[in-house]
Amino acid sequence: MARKPRLPKTVNIVIIGQAGRLQYEALLFAASLTQSGTSDRFKLFVAEPEAGPLWPHDPRMQGMDFRDALQDLGAEIISFESKHFGHAYPYGNKIEALKALPKGKPFVFFDTDTLILDALDKVPFDFKRPSASLRRENTWPVLELYGPGYTETWKSLYDKFGLDFESSLDPDMPDEYWRKYLYFNAGFFYGTCPHVFGARFLDYALAIRDDAPPELVCQSLDPWLDQVALPLVIHSLGGGRDTLPAGYLDGDTTCHYRVLPLLYARESNKVVEVLERVTAPNKIKKLLKKYDPFKRMIYQGRGHKVRDLFDQDDLPRKEQAIRNRIKRNGFWMR
Repeated sequence: MARKPRLPKTVNIVIIGQAGRLQYEALLFAASLTQSGTSDRFKLFVAEPEAGPLWPHDPRMQGMDFRDALQDLGAEIISFESKHFGHAYPYGNKIEALKALPKGKPFVFFDTDTLILDALDKVPFDFKRPSASLRRENTWPVLELYGPGYTETWKSLYDKFGLDFESSLDPDMPDEYWRKYLYFNAGFFYGTCPHVFGARFLDYALAIRDDAPPELVCQSLDPWLDQVALPLVIHSLGGGRDTLPAGYLDGDTTCHYRVLPLLYARESNKVVEVLERVTAPNKIKKLLKKYDPFKRMIYQGRGHKVRDLFDQDDLPRKEQAIRNRIKRNGFWMR
C-alpha cells in the first residue's frame, strides 16, 4: 500500500483578486476556506495585478471594505506586475502571480470561482509530483478535417520543449481519443515552489504564444493558452494525471463551480448547502449583495429556480446543453 505523502508544515494557497467579479468570488472563496475546518498551516494569499500599461483601467480590487473583509478572514493581499499578459489575456494572471508568492514553499493555485467544502488537510498532496484539475472537456485542440490530429498536435509541443511525449500518454486510452493526451483544466494546480513552476509556466506560455509549432497554425490559443502550456509544465516537473487520488479536489473537498447558475444546476446538495451557509453571515452578505449575480442567485432565490429546471441525477452530458436551458429560461448571469 502506497504511503500517504506527509503534508508540509506550511502550504500557501493563492487566488486572484481583481476589480469586478473576481473580488466578490475571492471573498466567497476566503469565507468558504475559513469555515471548512482547514488548519492554519494553509495560508491564503490574494494576488492582485498592479495598475500598469497592460491594463486600460485600474485592475485592483475596489473598496477598503473588501480588503478589510479578506484580511479579517486571514488572507494576505499581495500585488504583482503584469509584464506579459494583462488585459489582452487576463488568464495570464495565474502565471504571473506565482512570482509574488514566498519562494521555495509548496503552493496550490485555485481559480477564484471555487468553493472549499472540507478541510484541505485531508487532501494527500504530493507536491514533488505536481498535478492539476482533470475536470475538463475536450476543448483543445479543435481538429480540422484535413489538419493534424491529437497526436501530431501535442507531439509538436513536447518536441518543441525537448520533452518525452510517449511517457505523457495514457496507455489505457486509444490513439486519437482526447483523453489519451495529458490535458488539464487550470482551475487548480500545485507544486513545490511557485517561482520554479511560474518561471517554467511563463517560458512555455510565451514560447507557444509567440512561436508556436506549425501544427498549431489553425488552433486558437485564446483562451486556451494556459491550458495548453500547463500539461507541459507539469510533465517537465515530474508530475502527471494520476498523482492525486480522485475524489478530493473537484470532489469532496473543493468545487470549481465556474458560475453560480451552473453551480445550482449541476452541483451536489452539499455544495449548495455550503454556498448558502458561508454567505449567510451579515458581514459577508452586505458585501456580496453588491454584485448582482450573487444578489439574485443566492439571496433572492433565483438559484433554486435554476435548480428546479434540472434532475441532478440525469443531467445533460454536455455543459453547453445546461447553459442553453438556463439561458432559455432567463436565468443566466455572470
